[in-house]
Amino acid sequence: MIIGIDLGGTTVTLGQLKGNKLIQRVSAPSPSDKSQIESLQILKDLIQILINSEVKGIGIGVPSVVDKDRGIVYNVANIPSWEEVHLKKILEDEFNIPVFVNNDSNCFTLGEKRFGVGKHYHNIVGVTLGTGVGAGVVVDDKLYSGANTGVGEIGAISYLDGIYEDYCASAFFEKYYRATGKDLFCKAECGDPNSLNAWNEYGKHLANLVQVILFTYDPQIIILGGSITNAYKFFKESMMENLKSFPYPEILKKLKIEISRDPDIALLGAVSLVEI
Repeated sequence: MIIGIDLGGTTVTLGQLKGNKLIQRVSAPSPSDKSQIESLQILKDLIQILINSEVKGIGIGVPSVVDKDRGIVYNVANIPSWEEVHLKKILEDEFNIPVFVNNDSNCFTLGEKRFGVGKHYHNIVGVTLGTGVGAGVVVDDKLYSGANTGVGEIGAISYLDGIYEDYCASAFFEKYYRATGKDLFCKAECGDPNSLNAWNEYGKHLANLVQVILFTYDPQIIILGGSITNAYKFFKESMMENLKSFPYPEILKKLKIEISRDPDIALLGAVSLVEI
């Protein structure tokens, strides 16, 4: 039995895996406004709910740069107090079982490779679209993390007057449409023209990000996940239309773009970090 943890932008989710099945899960709001000591205690208390003598390890995905060998996380995106946390040592000292730490987008992609729509592909890029924009990369069936698990930080690439995260994450809707993505999704469902236009524009920006992925990684499949993909039907056509400007049409013909189908896939990826 293994515990997986997804330290998301707004929610911390934990799951207990037995065999290939999540048998229990708990969640709580992300402790974004807490001190390092307080937030770590919250995490420990959540783990305590699931821990028992059968649990052999813990895997955790964190939205940050990670020294995965030592399990140190730096400048965690949603918890400002976590500037440098020796997470592996802290949790191993507390629970006396092996702990493995990696970037959250890497966990998402690893989950898709092991359990999801990427299982039949060898070269994969998984992209998370929500509060931020991140990616994980699988090359020849193996997760490629880079030296600091930063290989998929595509949201930080310069774009227009800012970075891709400004145009492909939730901040885009708030800045240019003074609304949340959820609100625009609901209004688009009712046929609101302004909301439909917002998603159309979003699709154009995402197409440019996909082109960056194609130039950089040349994957067989790109798997999109995160809360924004709930509105995929509203931006898919625009995205695909604007992908036609990619200069290598043969690559486009072979490329698959899929939406993640399992809301727990990042948890499953975190579980997959555990080496027992």
